[in-house]
Amino acid sequence: MNLEPLARFHVELDPMLDLGATHWGNRRVVAIAGGSFDGPRLSGRVLPGGADWQVVHADGTISIDTRYTLRTHDGAHLYITTSGVRHGPPEVLDRLARGEDVDPADYYFRLFCRFETGDERYHWLNRTLAVASAARAASAVRYDAYVLT
Repeated sequence: MNLEPLARFHVELDPMLDLGATHWGNRRVVAIAGGSFDGPRLSGRVLPGGADWQVVHADGTISIDTRYTLRTHDGAHLYITTSGVRHGPPEVLDRLARGEDVDPADYYFRLFCRFETGDERYHWLNRTLAVASAARAASAVRYDAYVLT
């Protein structure tokens, strides 16, 4: 397998809604406020709406589960889902929770990306798997996505 650059994503977030403890962990919902993406094969805007329905586990690991909509530079609409994991030393996770800038090398944040569209120009995405390396900022997530070839 090889990795081919797809796009760099900047996803802006609204404040988190804490739904409390479940039997999987503490459930939180983080709404998607907007953003952008740009790369060699894909560029455009992240549309408001959608969210990350994440679970914070007892050891501090966060299971990521996002669903939201993209509009490409040429008007196509894409549905994207990401699933992934974020974890690190407790002191690093505490700094992230406080909204501090933290070097992404100090924690693990990886995503698996799937796309869905009816637009013929982007049908190739319906049968494409992508992975990403991500970083959390105070009110955004940034990630570089790569197609598995």
